[in-house]
This record gives sequence, C-alpha cells and structure tokens, in this order.
Amino acid sequence: MNRVKGILCVPLLAVWLGGCVYLAIGGVGALGGYIVSPDTVEGLAESGTAQVFDTAVEIVSIMGLVESKNEAGGVIKARINGASVTVVIMEMSSSSAKLSVKVRKHYLPKISLAQDVFVKIMSRVNE
Repeated sequence: MNRVKGILCVPLLAVWLGGCVYLAIGGVGALGGYIVSPDTVEGLAESGTAQVFDTAVEIVSIMGLVESKNEAGGVIKARINGASVTVVIMEMSSSSAKLSVKVRKHYLPKISLAQDVFVKIMSRVNE
C-alpha cells in the first residue's frame, strides 16, 4: 500500500517542484494540436509570420486593448477583461509560424482566456 502511495505522489511532487506541467492536446477541429502549460497555449500556424501577426493584432484589439506591439520582435502585449495577455509569433519557416498566447490575471494563470484568444487567431488565420 505504501508503494502505491509513493508511486502516486511522485507525479504530484514533480508538478509541485517543477511549477510547470505541459499537456499535449490532440486537436481542436481544423486547428491541429497545441501545447498547454498553466498559462500558455501555443501551436503552429501554416501561414507566414506577417499574416499571423496582423491577424493576432486584429483579434486582440477586438477582444480588448492592445498596449504595445512589436512586429519585428513578434510580440503583442494587451489587456483583455483585466488580464495581461502576451502574444508571441516566431517564424518557423517561410510558410509557418509558431503562435504562443500567455494570459495572467493578478499573477494567476487564465488558461481558458489563453485558449479562447489562440483559437480565435488560428481560426481567422486558417480561413
């Protein structure tokens, strides 16, 4: 019995000490798979970085207030429903980009809002 408790406690201890757990999600419709951490959702877009950046600015500005944007660095900082949102777009190849959406409110992760922003951006990019 103690061995079973020990085996069950190891993953919990790893989460507690590591502070970050990644969970692979199989897919969201036509959006493909993405990775979820406590406050970040990221995945690959089959479009160039410029198109993904412009789409992200458009979606985030509809959902909230864009506080800063740096197209050369691929970073958008915004405020949506009182939460701090950071969108990062990195070029993976000439025809694909990695989109990362991180959301926190009062230092706490808001994964549902991160997923919402990510899905809206990816849906618009894939149209």
